[in-house]
Amino acid sequence: MTALVSIEGATFGYSGAAVLKDVTYAVEAGAFTGIVGPSGSGKTSLLRLLLGTAKPQRGSVSRAPGVAVSYVPQLETVNWSFPVTVAECVLMSRAARRALPWATRDEKADVAGVLDRLGIADLAGRHIRELSGGQQQRMFIARALLRRPQLLLLDEPTSGVDVGTRHEVLHLLDDLNRDGLAIVLTTHDLNGMAAHLPHLVALHQRIIAAGAPADVIVPEVLERTFGARMEVLMHLGMPVVVDGGQVGLLRGVAG
Repeated sequence: MTALVSIEGATFGYSGAAVLKDVTYAVEAGAFTGIVGPSGSGKTSLLRLLLGTAKPQRGSVSRAPGVAVSYVPQLETVNWSFPVTVAECVLMSRAARRALPWATRDEKADVAGVLDRLGIADLAGRHIRELSGGQQQRMFIARALLRRPQLLLLDEPTSGVDVGTRHEVLHLLDDLNRDGLAIVLTTHDLNGMAAHLPHLVALHQRIIAAGAPADVIVPEVLERTFGARMEVLMHLGMPVVVDGGQVGLLRGVAG
């Protein structure tokens, strides 16, 4: 496998306080990885190192020649009152590369193509505040894909959305990964999101564990990662994280 981005022994922090300590991690071509951990564990900082918008205080980050990386922020950080349409918002991702202040015919065609690929071509002229949660996420993924990346980074892509939207986003990302796009996302949703991904990294300043969900979503790893004991049951062949009060209730339906 080819490493798109490699982090070696990286330590990173803010105002002298380390958020990440001695992290070594590589994103391989075709990867589909979820980074799990509590708030403040360094998940977003790790994405920033991979994206190249942050530099480690110690260690190194290297990128394969010509690799393009795109980023999808948390939806909660977006100003949804900003007066732009869906197509205009997507086009903004190419603003730095445009010599003219207006879109060329080719750029308009690129936007139309990526919106069609994600199933929201009919929303091109709609104001961004009029979108549902799933449509908002698709728009920002379209914006990221316009740069034709080999690696897509997403920060909590299902935070604050309902179960149906979470399911929709997960399937969309799975389709993109099957088309060859490497994906790394952060999530705190152990059951709804993380358990359905092929590869997980448990992070709490350091990488606690990495592997398949069945190897990472286990009590010992979760306690080291989240600082609290959690029970894990198997249900329909998948790990399910429960608190102590739920164990008795679920043992009757878990395999």
